[in-house]
Amino acid sequence: MLQPTEVSSKPTVNSFANTIETPVEKKSGGCASKGCGSSKKEEVAPNIQERIANHPCYSQEAHHHYARMHAPVAPACNIQCNYCNRKYDCANESRPGVVSELLTPEEAAHKALVIAGKIPQMTVMGIAGPGDPLANPEKTFRTFELVAEKAPDIKLCLSTNGLALPEYVDRIKALNVDHVTLTINMVDPQIGVKIYPWVHYKRKRYRGIEGVKILHQRQMESLDLLQKADILCKVNSVMIPGINDEHLEEVNRVVRSKGAFIHNIMPLISSPEHGTYFGLNGQRGPTTEELKELQDKCDVGGMKMMRHCRQCRADAVGLLGEDRSKEFTKEAIMEMTPEYDLEKRKEVHAGIEGFRNKLAEAKAEVQAPEKVAEAGPPILLAVASKGNGLVNQHFGHAKEFMIYEVDGVKARFIAHRKVDHYCLGGYGEEGSLENIIKAISDCKAVLVSKIGESPKEKVLNAGIDVVESYDVIETVALDFYKQFIKLIQPA
Repeated sequence: MLQPTEVSSKPTVNSFANTIETPVEKKSGGCASKGCGSSKKEEVAPNIQERIANHPCYSQEAHHHYARMHAPVAPACNIQCNYCNRKYDCANESRPGVVSELLTPEEAAHKALVIAGKIPQMTVMGIAGPGDPLANPEKTFRTFELVAEKAPDIKLCLSTNGLALPEYVDRIKALNVDHVTLTINMVDPQIGVKIYPWVHYKRKRYRGIEGVKILHQRQMESLDLLQKADILCKVNSVMIPGINDEHLEEVNRVVRSKGAFIHNIMPLISSPEHGTYFGLNGQRGPTTEELKELQDKCDVGGMKMMRHCRQCRADAVGLLGEDRSKEFTKEAIMEMTPEYDLEKRKEVHAGIEGFRNKLAEAKAEVQAPEKVAEAGPPILLAVASKGNGLVNQHFGHAKEFMIYEVDGVKARFIAHRKVDHYCLGGYGEEGSLENIIKAISDCKAVLVSKIGESPKEKVLNAGIDVVESYDVIETVALDFYKQFIKLIQPA
């Protein structure tokens, strides 16, 4: 096993990192990014690249740098999913459909302006529930209208099941909502029957196959209309083992043929305490290996795979991987005066883009053809990062680890894994450390800015190397790989 290493102890981009680490990022251990799958910019048309450049959900690279907020203005839903249970005032649950409180459109617009001032790297306001935005059309569109009027640089985004979208696509386009997410879990109604008990359409509730057929037809129509309207479409699919896991390759093929830009295959979140039908009936979620295998199979034909999704709450605030909604409760925000300043926001975004350019140069240098050998056997590495594409987080402060697949030629982000804090002030630390080690047990090393001697010893004893550094993730990962491969290759 490799000894603990200090790779690139003098960070090549440290001075640039300091210019980007605003008080917003210093408050939390979250992480954000842009791009999908590759460490370089997405190989997409320049006009599309411009549209996704600072959207943390549509670009894996952007989620390292830009934040979003979800406005919980849409409580009603027009379908029932067996994996969903909308909950209110559930501060300790992090999954779609959960909020602590609902907002009116006016409150949501006020909140957007407050957050745009407090978190200037917030670029997107989305409406994703806790129900379906288009089952609450007037609240949804009124919120968009208010934000567009007062904060024209904020991107508007919505997530929907597509049942009602055909009636509203023209209004969506007129409001310059450029990004729409459709949740599509099946293209075969016989499979959909196992997922959707009922559909409420045109004032009537349809159960079983009849309702699922309506939903399927409307979803396919929605894809066509979004493509025709030149609105970027992301498709979310929930992977449900034994129900649609083998079917999602066909879903991927169909949505790709209908112009979807990116496909987000998410694991089913299924625990009895969530109160969902699947959770109460023992339906398991996929393993990390099963999820990766399916994502890899669907990562073909020009379709981008979203691997950095955090399955956010419907009131989430901040970078992906963090949730600062507790800082911005209704009571708190209504006491705050918005400090939205377009010029200041432009200045912050220009600084981010300058940092990203330097980061791209550092990545290009370390992955330059003359500096890398042929690809070797891939390994997984766990990375503690609080954003900016850097190894820059203490092991004990990490709430999640980013997982990279490294083959000596490139380091490719493939997943994130949530964990409990290790540094909890003494209570429960041993159990947390055991859970962290278990979560990253298939990784050859963990890359961190710092780690205490006691947890380092236990991580090493578990067969996981420890690399302490503060540098570009790809630089640290590829440096480790060079050392690792020397040890496993015969002399």
